Amino acid sequence: MASAMHRARASAALALRGVEAAVLVAASANLGRRAFASIAAGTDIVSAAPGVSLQKARSWDEGVSSNFSSTPLKDIFEGRKVVIFGLPGAYTGVCSQQHVPSYKNNIEKFKTKGIDSVICVAVNDPYALNGWAEKLQAKEAIDFYGDFDGSFHKSLELDVDLSGALLGRRSHRWSAYIVDGKVQSLNVEKKPSDFEVSSAEVILGQI
Repeated sequence: MASAMHRARASAALALRGVEAAVLVAASANLGRRAFASIAAGTDIVSAAPGVSLQKARSWDEGVSSNFSSTPLKDIFEGRKVVIFGLPGAYTGVCSQQHVPSYKNNIEKFKTKGIDSVICVAVNDPYALNGWAEKLQAKEAIDFYGDFDGSFHKSLELDVDLSGALLGRRSHRWSAYIVDGKVQSLNVEKKPSDFEVSSAEVILGQI
């Protein structure tokens, strides 16, 4: 029995390493696009993604009652100071354990610096994001928005193919400080599995 359990655990560990390797392989195929993003300091993010809207995280019933409304980018960014960070997806490892918590735990520092909104965006439907935000107890601190078809990230060339990890096309891991729609700073990780330049601590130092 003990031997069987040992073999099962070893097999599970190998499978997990295989998934992590798949993420890295999928991401590595896109490393040549690191200097790729069509936005940089000074870019008007609304103009860079014309006609694109995002879907604020909500329950299914809230979606029905709002007639499945979406939010134009100008309503999110224009006339406001916004910190936004993008990540590969709800319920994934680094996103859940490090990325969102770094912003949640520093929300008062952002408020002190005059930030109107801290936003998390991912290529997910708004209902999955809503459940994830509630699980992380982060909805009071962070506004979660879904880019359900990936059009926002594709427009900004911040999308990445993570099919190797069974995720399909997703968002790179990134962050930006935006004032009145204009990008002040942009940080993009070398790989979606990295968490070095897109943390709350880094962007706090850029505001």
